Amino acid sequence: MDQLEQLKKITTVVADTGDIDAIRAFQPVDATTNPSLLLKASQDAKYAPLLDKARQYAKAQGGSDREQLANMSDYLATLIGREILEIIPGRISTEVDARLSFDTQATIAKAQRLIELYQQQGVDPSRVLIKIASTWEGIEAARQLEKAGIQCNLTLLFGFSQAQACADAGVFLISPFVGRILDWHKARQPDADFNGDNDPGVQSVSRIYRYYKTHGYDTIVMGASFRNIGEIQSLAGCDRLTIAPALLQELASLEQPLARKLSPENGDSADTKEALIESSFRWSLNDDAMATEKLAEGIRNFAKDQETLEQLLAG
Repeated sequence: MDQLEQLKKITTVVADTGDIDAIRAFQPVDATTNPSLLLKASQDAKYAPLLDKARQYAKAQGGSDREQLANMSDYLATLIGREILEIIPGRISTEVDARLSFDTQATIAKAQRLIELYQQQGVDPSRVLIKIASTWEGIEAARQLEKAGIQCNLTLLFGFSQAQACADAGVFLISPFVGRILDWHKARQPDADFNGDNDPGVQSVSRIYRYYKTHGYDTIVMGASFRNIGEIQSLAGCDRLTIAPALLQELASLEQPLARKLSPENGDSADTKEALIESSFRWSLNDDAMATEKLAEGIRNFAKDQETLEQLLAG
């Protein structure tokens, strides 16, 4: 049995791609998309009919150029999401515009709009997770959305304080970024050994996982943004892992036994349970240079790709 099949027995495997062919090939339970992945998919000729459909929808809705662009991109995201849902048994994660990351009410409105568009296409909201950046405003939006029955995936999560606040908000799922944490540390310590359990991204997700299990939080931990299969192997047993097609293929090519590294009984957390108020959250995040820098960078890059996608849609 290859390592991908072994992993699927202890962890829910999620495809980190908007490529429908890759999802069909690797048969994950769930799938995630983001503006960068949607942009990449939209540049593929086989998605041209979906882009045309999004343009036609927006034109029929009318409104200003800005409103039509928003309708195009939102509709395209849900069109691709619906196509993916026809292949997978689980859920699709669809991301809110990163430019709304510091506006709670606008994030809530966008989330409701995405759910509405999915419903118009016959998709049950229970099969959709709304992806939101793990800013204080985003987490507060998720708190309110969860209470309203819209479940969320909090992304761009790099710091422990973000994970604490998400759990306190009752968020359904978080996506801590493994590879981007590693990138930050490697840039500052290029000669350090970050293999296996020494990987700071692996250490971050393991710490969050133990904290959630020790203190009885229901929030699902889904490791994301992997740079190599060693990171995936070191997090085998995590609730979920969202993995790009190239790494899924690499795992599928390996036949060696895969050891489980994380389990609910896998050691107690050394971190005491703490509910963060806004000021303590902001201070803790500010005190973590890596998390502060990577969160800001991630929001900027997703916003840039969103703008490029809109330019593509505008034709």
